[in-house]
Amino acid sequence: MMIQRIRFLIGVFLLVFSLVVPPVVAWAQQPGEQVDEFVPISELPPEDQLPAAPLLVSAYACVVLLLGGYVWSVGRRLSGVQEEMKRLELKIKQDVHN
Repeated sequence: MMIQRIRFLIGVFLLVFSLVVPPVVAWAQQPGEQVDEFVPISELPPEDQLPAAPLLVSAYACVVLLLGGYVWSVGRRLSGVQEEMKRLELKIKQDVHN
């Protein structure tokens, strides 16, 4: 019961977070000066250059965390199934002997 409540609260938090954050981020971004021709990145000012490494690392970190959470969740469920199988095996052995 408590786990279901926690999962529900996490789901609500993620829903609210995913609905609120993108519009706030889009609103906070200021439109820049429009350029009509191609400008090499080496000629752009530093504030206009987008560093790819931090974005890539954060994306991989999110994927690893989500994958780790999924594996942990499956492991917990699998251990519950194994305990149930042991309990049923003992019950079957007791019923056969009686």
